[in-house]
Amino acid sequence: MSWEKVKFGDLYEVPSRNGLTKPSKVRGTGYKMINMGELFANNRIYDIPMEFVPLTDSEKKNCKVERDDLLFARQSLVLEGAGKCSIIMDVSPMTVFESHLIRIRLNHAKAHPMFYYYYFSSSCSPIKSIVSQCAQAGIRGSDLGELYVEFPPLATQRRIADILSAYDDLIENNRKQIKLLEESAQRLYKEWFVDLRFPGHEHTKIMNGVPEGWGIYRFSDKVDIMSGGTPKTDNPNYYNGTIPFYTPKDSDDAFFAFETITNITEEGLNNCNSRLYPKNTVIITARGTVGKTTLLAVPMAMNQSCYALKSDNIKAPYYLFFALNKEIASLKAMSNGGVFNTIIVKTFDSIHIAIPSNNLITSFETLVTPIMEQIKTKTREIFVLVEARDRLLPKLMSKEVEV
Repeated sequence: MSWEKVKFGDLYEVPSRNGLTKPSKVRGTGYKMINMGELFANNRIYDIPMEFVPLTDSEKKNCKVERDDLLFARQSLVLEGAGKCSIIMDVSPMTVFESHLIRIRLNHAKAHPMFYYYYFSSSCSPIKSIVSQCAQAGIRGSDLGELYVEFPPLATQRRIADILSAYDDLIENNRKQIKLLEESAQRLYKEWFVDLRFPGHEHTKIMNGVPEGWGIYRFSDKVDIMSGGTPKTDNPNYYNGTIPFYTPKDSDDAFFAFETITNITEEGLNNCNSRLYPKNTVIITARGTVGKTTLLAVPMAMNQSCYALKSDNIKAPYYLFFALNKEIASLKAMSNGGVFNTIIVKTFDSIHIAIPSNNLITSFETLVTPIMEQIKTKTREIFVLVEARDRLLPKLMSKEVEV
């Protein structure tokens, strides 16, 4: 079964439009504006935190986004990013978009926007044929409109979109639940160890600013700070193995790391300065994306731009994880909001860690572990759903699987 092909521009409800240019000096108040950062971080864009900008009446009229609008990256520092497509879901009533993006509003009588979002996200997308490479990779709105795209019957578009959306809806639901669970775990840590409303606090004296029986220590005095290393990249025997190899490129805001961009072999592990760190090891990035923390969900090696943290004094990885997050935030605040260029071992001399009684840490770990395990389970489910969706997507778009 073959599908007709049409010019993408023939499916538009209104002409394509580039967004607004707003200098940094005017940003801060007004209305939400979608930047490149939001586009690349979110395939489906909801009412998320964004920069605010002032708008004129004509800007409100011409650059407002609506549900089901498609946004394309007009420019990108890397070739792969040019033409990246996201779809608007539910956003604030007056949300606009910036000049590096192209807005496409499709005619719903001809085209199902969610289908074309998946189409341009698939390996069947023809977008690369219009990418030009100068100082930056980019596409032009005029070229996008002239691009020939697959044009299955509208009912088929809807069925394909519904099948794939079912996966993304589950993924989105899991992410929302993970966020609530993370907030619950953070709230428990704050209540006990920041607000000092731990069990029995009513009967505990405060001595020198801390509860009796607690100690405040230099972080580096109580925590082992271990470094990693990289196998020689010119040796193919060291790579494409089964051992996840963690680097700052793998860091995000997730509590747990399940997989990495690069895997190494046993031979690679034996020929670098990293050991295989066990699951629940706390990792912090030291270069590149600096100060990101995560817990290993599976054993991993890591490169020299990260540190692995372990403490014989605190046999509670979740407590150590939250304690580190608190102190890293404090250290950034002390540097007036600046960002570290590099964390070195001596950096840990500047932050401190509270060590309560063993019983209290054990009680916290007992309460927080089921929450963290739920986070881990739901994060793993997301990986499974993403893998299943990404396997199915090209098959549906290439008509290998008919609907």
